Amino acid sequence: MGLTDNFFKKVENKTNVDKETILGLAKKLQNGNMKDEATLKEVINTLSEITGKSVTKEQEDKIISTVLNDEVPTNVDKYF
Repeated sequence: MGLTDNFFKKVENKTNVDKETILGLAKKLQNGNMKDEATLKEVINTLSEITGKSVTKEQEDKIISTVLNDEVPTNVDKYF
């Protein structure tokens, strides 16, 4: 089942993130090498811009280290 323009419009109304931004990020995640530091920095910066949340250099380094060292939890539901 494909995502419709109506779906993207609803997301945009709730988040102020447009369809092109969502699809661009999805493409980066799909095509990017998630073991490449430059790709990870690009994804982190994009997410920071989208969410309006700043990420310190220390936070960025910790995120990158976590991903590169395969320390990302698989059951993130325990955090919510």
